[in-house]
Amino acid sequence: MERIERQELSAILLAAPGWARIGLTMPDERMRERAADALAATIIERLDGLSLPDVNQLNLPL
Repeated sequence: MERIERQELSAILLAAPGWARIGLTMPDERMRERAADALAATIIERLDGLSLPDVNQLNLPL
């Protein structure tokens, strides 16, 4: 896994749904867990779209 730059992670977090960002501060534990899950899903979704192919991977003909 590659290292994520701070600016990139900040942009991803700001692009997450507002309810999820606010949900982390709620006193309800269930709401905090749902918010954390939504933020994690947003991060993974964005990073999967940004992943570059490994230059060490051999190109195999199909």
